[in-house]
Amino acid sequence: MKLNRLDEILSQAAGKRIVVIGDLMLDEFVWGKVGRISPEAPVPVVQVTGESFFPGGAANVARNLREFVDRTAVIGVVGKDRSGRQLRTLLNEQNIDTAAIVEDPDLQTIVKTRVIAGHQQVVRVDREQVRAPTAEQVANVTSAFGKIVSDIDAVIFEDYGKGFLGSELVRQISAQAQAAGKIVAADPNPNHPLDWRNTTVVKPNRAEAFLAAGLPCTDSSDHPEKDDALMKVGAILLGKWDTKSLLVTLGEQGMMLFQKNEAPHHIPTKAQQVFDVSGAGDTAIALFTLALCCGASPIEAAEIANHASAVVVGKLGTATVTKQELRASFQNDASVA
Repeated sequence: MKLNRLDEILSQAAGKRIVVIGDLMLDEFVWGKVGRISPEAPVPVVQVTGESFFPGGAANVARNLREFVDRTAVIGVVGKDRSGRQLRTLLNEQNIDTAAIVEDPDLQTIVKTRVIAGHQQVVRVDREQVRAPTAEQVANVTSAFGKIVSDIDAVIFEDYGKGFLGSELVRQISAQAQAAGKIVAADPNPNHPLDWRNTTVVKPNRAEAFLAAGLPCTDSSDHPEKDDALMKVGAILLGKWDTKSLLVTLGEQGMMLFQKNEAPHHIPTKAQQVFDVSGAGDTAIALFTLALCCGASPIEAAEIANHASAVVVGKLGTATVTKQELRASFQNDASVA
């Protein structure tokens, strides 16, 4: 894609509004250095030098969008606890609308703690409860969404398999969005199968795609466009989900875009170095959906998502990509070509 076309697409981004619905989390990073091995067990002793907190899960998708748009919102559930308050504060500081977040006094806010020594993740500690929303909470969420659906451009379902996205909630929100002619995107979870029929795009990774298609995951081919097993999976999922586009992320091999009545399109990775893959999928679904909202074709949207993900994996922590970084990635790619 030429830079002037990228600029044309991004020039429309600020005025778009996208709502992200899914599992909200607080990402905690404990930074330190390793100086010795513990005498109590064969594990490293990390001397802590600092801590950082970021919106995680579905909230990180909204955080990625906020780098490009003036208005975005998240819908999910948090506990009535310190972590829940901290997450809402972080989102509000970034002008991300939290009005429709459900606060549940009986729920513990999901917190993922990563201990980083140097450039290496030593361990991750998860504190979570997997629980579906009540019928009353589903009714409140769908009602709140119904009041704003006419004012949005797209909705993104971000499923980390923690329970918030259930069949009824997804069905009702999808029906409202589709009836209003809005873009509907989904980032699915392989262990939490939901009906994604009639969506605009579904974005699994390779392993998730094979699982959703009901096929054993094979070793990836050196040439994804010649990967017969992957091609079969793409055809199955296009039919199963009846989606316009299926974007399968392939890690170091980039992405494969499947569309109805179109040949599969491979987008090679643009990553120059990989420090941390945390949140790369969040970035991909955020930028792909935003690009579609701005009039990009699915192939153009996939290119933008691919470049954005390449920038993010070159950073430590739950990171985002800025407009300037995205443009520089395309510019560097053009200079190499």
